[in-house]
Amino acid sequence: MKELQRLLKKYNVYIKNMDTFVKAFTHTSYAFENNLGLKGHNERLEFLGDAVLELIISKYLFNFTTEITEGEMTRLRAQIVCEQSLVKAAKRLNFGSYIYLGKGEEKTGGRNKASILADVFEAFVGALYLEVGFEKCYDIVVDILNQEINEAFIKGETDYKTQLQEYIQKNGVNKLTYKVIKETGPDHDKEFTTSVYLNGKLMGTGIGKSKKAAEQSAAQKALENFFSGDKLR
Repeated sequence: MKELQRLLKKYNVYIKNMDTFVKAFTHTSYAFENNLGLKGHNERLEFLGDAVLELIISKYLFNFTTEITEGEMTRLRAQIVCEQSLVKAAKRLNFGSYIYLGKGEEKTGGRNKASILADVFEAFVGALYLEVGFEKCYDIVVDILNQEINEAFIKGETDYKTQLQEYIQKNGVNKLTYKVIKETGPDHDKEFTTSVYLNGKLMGTGIGKSKKAAEQSAAQKALENFFSGDKLR
């Protein structure tokens, strides 16, 4: 829980009573072995977190741009709020080491099981929502899942660059250009910093492990600036 407190501190969230988060990381196997009953494990928080997570990503996609259709939003949301994405995020946050597991699950590698990690992530979102409310929870979850959101757009039929191009075409004659402004790292692990310009004016800068990913990141930042100033809501 100290590691979790450090994570929350990053977002200026200070929680004195961590009981709700302890429950979020308590698997049913541990609860049953220790006679904690229905209220002692994370399934109810998982149920709540699943709904909150769907709403957060729905709001993000709805506010992002009017160019995304209902079908596209549904497809993107399904890609972001799926077991694979939640497991990646949970592993990135080292959630596996926080889980209270029963002896049987511990022996069979429960800390690395996809279903358990995804459930724990949803329970964490449920606990976060209860403790800090929707708006703060929204900000934190969008930041945590930023990588998965970017990947969904890049893999999808509609990406940030397309969204940006379509948007500016509806607002007069405009020219977009992308320029790599910095390359760092060895050849096998390069990182690119790319800026996008509208009629020569800097609109956004992004970083990625490939030129394509950096351009997508720059286009995303430009769209965020277009629609809501410094930060997308």
